[in-house]
Amino acid sequence: MTLEELFAGRTVDIPQMLSRLRQVAAEEGLPFGDRKKTFNSRLAQELGKWAESIGEGDKFHDAMFRAYFADGWNIGNAGVLLNVCESLGLPVDEAERVLKESSFKDMVDSDWTRSRKAGVTAVPTFAMNERMLVGAQPYEALEGLLSGRVVEIF
Repeated sequence: MTLEELFAGRTVDIPQMLSRLRQVAAEEGLPFGDRKKTFNSRLAQELGKWAESIGEGDKFHDAMFRAYFADGWNIGNAGVLLNVCESLGLPVDEAERVLKESSFKDMVDSDWTRSRKAGVTAVPTFAMNERMLVGAQPYEALEGLLSGRVVEIF
């Protein structure tokens, strides 16, 4: 769905949000494209659990970050996910089986249940001592969370 559809009924300044994300990404040397849509990441999460189980989690998650945030690819599409696996040298036949059989569904469900119980509503969420910061945050906000200081949340 479009970002306008995603945030419908909420007071979110989408151009400002994207500008801030682009700025933070640039400061960290991360790629960030001109995102117009959001995609269901459930299948990517399941493949991520699989990739972690074979010791390739970091490589897979980095590729998903680039695919989603920089390239704007639909990471809810099995074909896209399998192409990414192939580009990383991961066994595509095994990845396809994982998707067809939902082999890591329970692990992802467990993560979602734990997140809901903790009050997580978006990613990233940083939590410590019953305080949370939601979204990409500047260093000072994270430092404030760790030190217990009240910080302005953007």
